This record gives sequence, structure tokens and C-alpha cells, in this order.
Amino acid sequence: MGARIIGVANQKGGVGKTTTAINLAASLAVLEFKTLLIDADPQANSTTGIGFDLHNITTSLYDCLVNDVAAQDVVLKSEIPNLDLIPSHIDLVGAELEMVEYPQRESVLKNIIEAIKDRYDFIVIDCSPSLGLITVNSLVASNSIIVPVQCEFFALEGLGKLLNTIKIVQSRLNTELQIEGILMTMYDGRLRLCNQVVSEVRRHFNEMVFDTIIHRNTRLSEAPSVGKPVVLYDAESKGAVNYLNLAKEILQKNNLTTMSQEERIIE
Repeated sequence: MGARIIGVANQKGGVGKTTTAINLAASLAVLEFKTLLIDADPQANSTTGIGFDLHNITTSLYDCLVNDVAAQDVVLKSEIPNLDLIPSHIDLVGAELEMVEYPQRESVLKNIIEAIKDRYDFIVIDCSPSLGLITVNSLVASNSIIVPVQCEFFALEGLGKLLNTIKIVQSRLNTELQIEGILMTMYDGRLRLCNQVVSEVRRHFNEMVFDTIIHRNTRLSEAPSVGKPVVLYDAESKGAVNYLNLAKEILQKNNLTTMSQEERIIE
């Protein structure tokens, strides 16, 4: 069976993609599921966001994709029990060019993960903020995709392109791929616009939208600067509670746990 592999993707920057990848992976680990976070974004923010210094990283996902280094030789243990990382590196920018000539170039990441997926319950992939070959590799390797959408006026802009890419991957390269859910991020209950955006997205996508909403939260935005997921930085904060609830909602969707009604309620 192996791990459930969840990609976190949106080619639009600044929507909470990396924040979601880090904090979902950390929350699943805290809930005692063995979790691997794969940083497939050349900006490497997931790598630094769980406490690794890029200067100390000698091998990364780039080496797996381009130099045939085995995934287990690149895996790093984070300070959270149950949470491992395959780090990223700026070199990943060049990987797309180097992979162009590969046979079955869209499935390279899938094959890399295949060797280690039985060691984990969940693998979370922080996708690159583009719709290039690395993101396509992430979609081909994943069982499902989480799409973070910021609660702002242009929330749905660019979403069509991403959903179209997902459809193409579903029809040609990975028929099993599902949308795990659309996740509303950076929500501020005081703003009428935020509430309008949430209801518009829910109207468009119905059941595809997670019940859990990620609120704007100071602790959540401070956590990456100290290299910690928010659940380690401030477990009581709204951001930590939101991401733990997201993890529980995903577990419930996958029949791995049940959630009480209190946990489902969104303020």
C-alpha cells in the first residue's frame, strides 16, 4: 500500500502553499503518522522552514532527479519525531532543462518515491510555484492535490490553469490523481471580502473545499523565520490549531480517524 502522497500546488505565489506543506506535514507527524516532506520548490522554503540551513545541505532532491542518487540517501530527520525531509536546492531550477531529454521525464519523481514510500504513512510534496516539468512530476507522483487559495479578491485567478493542468495529468499520466481539497488560507473574519471570497469559492467548488479554513495568524507567519513549524513554535496559536484540524480532516477523508463535531466548527 505505502504512503498516501499529497501534493500542495498553486502556481500563484503568496497563497500559503509552503506554509501549508510544512504545517500539514508537521501536524500529521505530531498526530503520530510517519511523514515525509519533499521540498520540490527551488526556493527551498520548506527546507529552511523546518529548521535546516541550506549551507549545510550537500545532497538534495536535485541529486535524486538528475544524478540518480537514491531517495533514502538524501532524507534528513527533522527535530519532530515522525517527520523527515527531502530537501530542495536552488539547482532545482536547472533540473527542468536537464530532464527534458529523459525518457518518461514526467515520472522521474514518482520512481524516486516508489523506493521509500512503504516507510511512511504520508508524503507531502511542496510543489514548485509554476506549471513546469517539476510540478508535473509532483502531480504524477501524487495520489491527491491540495490547492491553497488566498481569501482575496483575485482568489480564483489562475486556478483554472492549475485545474486544467491537473485534468491533463489525470487523463494522460496519472488516472488515479484526485483533488484532496481546496484550502482557503489567510482568512480574516473581520473583512467582509474574506467572507465573500469563501462563499464564492464554496459555491464554485462545493464539496471540494475543506471545512477547515486557515486564519491569518502572526505566529504562523513568524514560525518560518525561526525554522519551526507553527505546532512547535506556538502549539496554542490559531495557526497551529487550524493546521491540526486540516490534518484531522484529511485523516477523516481517508478513513484514518474520526473528528468530533467541535473540531469541525470553524470560527
